[in-house]
Amino acid sequence: MFNGIGVSGILLLLVIALLLFGPNKLPELGRAFGRTLREFKEGARDIMGDEPSAKPARQEIQTVDVEPAGQEPAKASGESNSANQRRLPE
Repeated sequence: MFNGIGVSGILLLLVIALLLFGPNKLPELGRAFGRTLREFKEGARDIMGDEPSAKPARQEIQTVDVEPAGQEPAKASGESNSANQRRLPE
């Protein structure tokens, strides 16, 4: 927000605000600004919450059992063992 101003510029702005509004009025202005900002955020949050597309999409996740490396998978009875014994040429 204040990327190009720097610390000295911000201090100068604070001194000018103090001279313009006086030390008694600055806390009231700060509170009013804070309330306004809070109401704005609540209003924006309410608007975003009213939209039906703002709800997160529900996904179904399918799990798959994986055998650790080095272990042979469980074999069904009657399954041929010849497929597991085939080797690729090296």
